[in-house]
Amino acid sequence: MNSERLIFTYEDTGEQVEFYIVEQTKVNGISYILVTDSEEEDAECLILKDTSAPQDTDSIYEIVENETELLAVLKVFEELLEDVDIEM
Repeated sequence: MNSERLIFTYEDTGEQVEFYIVEQTKVNGISYILVTDSEEEDAECLILKDTSAPQDTDSIYEIVENETELLAVLKVFEELLEDVDIEM
């Protein structure tokens, strides 16, 4: 796997974490990305939602924590990534 990398900076602590973008999609006009913490097979994954305003120069992503939203977007990613098994 040779994924695009993303540096995520936590706003409250300033801590930076590197993620690998597996897939991206839009649902109801909102951009979501599926990221992993490693390029290995059994990596942890997160779904991030773009919450930036149109005038923002940088994208602002937040971890999707709402269970209903998470399950709906997860289903879209599972359809896009037929050969990938995503477990919660």
